[in-house]
Amino acid sequence: MTTLSAEREIERLLSLHPKGFDLSLERITRLLERLGNPHLNMPPVIHVAGTNGKGSATAFARAVLEASGRIVHVHTSPHLVNWHERYRLGAEGGGKLVEDAVLADAVARVAEANAGEKITVFEILTAVMFVLFSEHPADAAIVEVGLGGRFDATNVIPRPAASLIMPISFDHEAYLGDRVELIAVEKAGIIKRGCPVVVGQQPFDAAREVLVDTAERLACPLTVYGEDFLAFEENGRMIYQDNDGLFDMSLPQLAGRHQIANAAAAIATVKAAGFPVGLRSAEAAMERVVWPGRLQRLPKGALSELGPEGAEIWIDGGHNPGAGEAIAEALASEEDRSPRPLFLIAGMINTKDQTGYFRAFEGMARHVYTVPVESSDAGVPNAELAARAMEAGLSAEPVHSVANALKLLRDTLDAGRDGTEPPPRILICGSLYLIGAVLAENGTPPR
Repeated sequence: MTTLSAEREIERLLSLHPKGFDLSLERITRLLERLGNPHLNMPPVIHVAGTNGKGSATAFARAVLEASGRIVHVHTSPHLVNWHERYRLGAEGGGKLVEDAVLADAVARVAEANAGEKITVFEILTAVMFVLFSEHPADAAIVEVGLGGRFDATNVIPRPAASLIMPISFDHEAYLGDRVELIAVEKAGIIKRGCPVVVGQQPFDAAREVLVDTAERLACPLTVYGEDFLAFEENGRMIYQDNDGLFDMSLPQLAGRHQIANAAAAIATVKAAGFPVGLRSAEAAMERVVWPGRLQRLPKGALSELGPEGAEIWIDGGHNPGAGEAIAEALASEEDRSPRPLFLIAGMINTKDQTGYFRAFEGMARHVYTVPVESSDAGVPNAELAARAMEAGLSAEPVHSVANALKLLRDTLDAGRDGTEPPPRILICGSLYLIGAVLAENGTPPR
């Protein structure tokens, strides 16, 4: 008897069904009906949408809930290295990524129920999430939207405990529209009549207005960043304040000033969903939160050993101009604390605004090495990506791989170092596909 493997089952589905997105709720609704409508048998759901920060907010919400002793399921996408990362099943003492046999069985059952009908693999994997989360008891489930909101496969949840919409900016314009108001309409599609809504910090007033107007039209209890809650750094501490009072606690474990607003949105959403949050659990969450591949120091491994001696190597999968601005601001803060020359190793896919992303680093990055994203069919050729970086005012050159770039930096900088300049700060960036490949090659996949 052949043992089921989740990866084999999913790869088989990828060979049968189209890649990418086909935004509609008809196919997922049909499939869930055949499965007994598991999405109607979920623990209270926190539904998270947005262009930037939704993964971080999901990680913070999970940390807050778990710090207060609750069992929490978490669905995120895409994964970095292994499909299992999309499904974290709650357990006493903290959740764990789904075991391979459990995932393989769920995938096989969902595929059998679909009976070969037209569908996307993302829709099948979303149905797998509903099956897994309905079959394993928990106090809450945090479900991250895949793309957009209105027609995303996760948007069959009839009455979420709370909907959180994180910062909206430009991304996936081919699917969601080329104006921020149009993108906001798609994100606002997860708002359900009468269900609590939290609006995170918004860089565009037009997007914020769409979200607030939608929530008010649907008679939703509404909590808005900057009006009903806010957070800021003061004397090396994070101050969170809402209508219930004030928390004075440690700064988030996740790097970057933007994570303060992300953490605040998560706290406000957990409270809006009906879960009390105390200072002790909020502070513990700030200290324990983990979100791999987002402004993370590259763990010690096969790749990290290739760089210049004493180098500080960061990885981040942000891939649009808004993400670039947040990452650049975070690295500017690192520069204020500990000056080092900054180098980028970047790979991107062709659906992103590459020049817009690089523009955030003008005047900061000394040089950019561009690499191919071999794990994606949509990877931008490294020479073309170097041209996009130069359009943004950066010095750039194409190289064959991240390992190649690290070795070039080591050979160039170590040979010429005279002790007057500190070792470099290196950011590997531009694509979650690239960061997943880096973590795999480094031997340090998410756990």
